Amino acid sequence: MLTTSELHDIAKKAEHIFARYGLACCLTGGVACQLYGTTRLPNDVDLVVLTTTYQQEELKRMLVKADPQFYLVSSKDPYATYKVLWYRFGTIYSGFARRCKVDLLAPGIMNIPDVPKRYIETIGGLPAMPLMLLLFMKLQARTDHRDSPKDFMHPKQWSDVFDINQLLDIASCRGETIREKTKWMPQSFVDAALSRIREYIANIPESKSKWRAIGYDGVQSMPSGASSRHTTTEQKAYQTLLSRAAVRTWQQSVHGLDDL
Repeated sequence: MLTTSELHDIAKKAEHIFARYGLACCLTGGVACQLYGTTRLPNDVDLVVLTTTYQQEELKRMLVKADPQFYLVSSKDPYATYKVLWYRFGTIYSGFARRCKVDLLAPGIMNIPDVPKRYIETIGGLPAMPLMLLLFMKLQARTDHRDSPKDFMHPKQWSDVFDINQLLDIASCRGETIREKTKWMPQSFVDAALSRIREYIANIPESKSKWRAIGYDGVQSMPSGASSRHTTTEQKAYQTLLSRAAVRTWQQSVHGLDDL
């Protein structure tokens, strides 16, 4: 298990390397969620590089060229044309027993909008994706994981649900509202997020008050023709998730985040 400080060190190294090329970036995924205050432990680094000039593979090579701790391996998919980026701990003398996967994204990939630099938040010296955008990306991830044709992806939706509900509480405490925090986002992106919110509330009714707290008032029933086949199953699974989360929170309070 990687510690929080190790994940942050990787992110800082990548940020500094990209800065040499004049490129800004921001964290997304689990590390960004944790920076805002969620409690689930991330296990990799997801970084959005704000560029339309360089492709993903070029960005990966920038890191590898600048720091030998970053390295590339072939994808397990024999038809893939991309390489997978990793960061290794240790030295050639001590052995590279531990490593961390690093995902580099850019605007347009996974529908990520181009983030104006003024909206990037610096938390603990690290650049974080704006909270409302992070919440919307988590909503998208949850749907993608649930509907994936790959069975091993399905359980990941519950990690997303856990993060989403904590992010909702955090956004509410910060006084953030959807209307104010989405003004810069493309309307098509916001519309897609609102549709996912409606479905999320239908699947997990317990979250309704959380969405209202950040200004969501479209709490009507699912649109005509929309699928609700997941609703009952997801409600039961969510209750199970809450029970497990309570145990996990107790474990973390006893052992500390970096000891797990």
